[in-house]
Amino acid sequence: MLRQREGLLNAGLSGVVRAGRGAADGEAVRVGKDHVVPDRPPTFHHGQFDAGRLALGRGQQRISVCIPARNEERTVAGVVAPVHRELTSAGGGVDLVAEIVVVDDGSSDATAERAAAAGARVVPAGDEGGGKGQAMAVGMGATSGDIVVFLDADVERFAAHFVTGLLGPLLEDPGVVLVKAFYDRPLYGEPTGGGRVTELVARPLITLLFPELTGVRQPLAGETAVRRTVLDTLSFDPGYGVELGLLVDVAEAHGVDRLAQVDLGVRVHRNRPLLELRQHATDVLRAALDRAGAPLAR
Repeated sequence: MLRQREGLLNAGLSGVVRAGRGAADGEAVRVGKDHVVPDRPPTFHHGQFDAGRLALGRGQQRISVCIPARNEERTVAGVVAPVHRELTSAGGGVDLVAEIVVVDDGSSDATAERAAAAGARVVPAGDEGGGKGQAMAVGMGATSGDIVVFLDADVERFAAHFVTGLLGPLLEDPGVVLVKAFYDRPLYGEPTGGGRVTELVARPLITLLFPELTGVRQPLAGETAVRRTVLDTLSFDPGYGVELGLLVDVAEAHGVDRLAQVDLGVRVHRNRPLLELRQHATDVLRAALDRAGAPLAR
């Protein structure tokens, strides 16, 4: 696939055409004359997965939840507490999650204290403000689960089904290696319109450079679950390009048919002003173009 992408990049992407209404609708994409990629990874709804059933079915597999956080004192406890209360035996819930780790990426507020009070173990990210990818790498090293569930710390109205939804395909199908979330994303009071970097940067890049992944609805979703055996073979991009990088690398190594995605309903979080999204977009572009073999300024 990488050689094919480099050829498309060098040829000005002229070999990519959409089938039917197009890749944005989750339909098949044709590359060149003969190669047609799948329309989308297997897709589920969080309501298909019961926490008690998953706890009974996990066997000896250990589940870790990792939450990178920087200056999220307002919301972090609301993410940690439902997982601790409903999905850990220590918190009085089902015995599904073994540990919750919050990686504090140089917070200057009470993020660490509030996360610990809600039931998490807090570890420092190392270099202050080293970026999301670095925080995720630190979290992976600080946990011991056979499956690692990554969550974002800035989500409002969080519920435990975010975790059970992500775990369901992995625990019920040993062939699945990575699960991405998707959801509706409100913006400034409107029911949709969030995910501006996803729609304006990530998904166009995927259509042009990684068409086998066009059916992934939220390629930049911070809510991701991955088997440790897969994570151990990968590197983490240091900044906001980490989610796209992991998605592309796992698909490259294991195939799109071993990915899955889960509808988690609605995700509400702090919407950043447009100017603050520049670094996010730059990191995503760098991750994509680097994997496509494009020369980049460093």
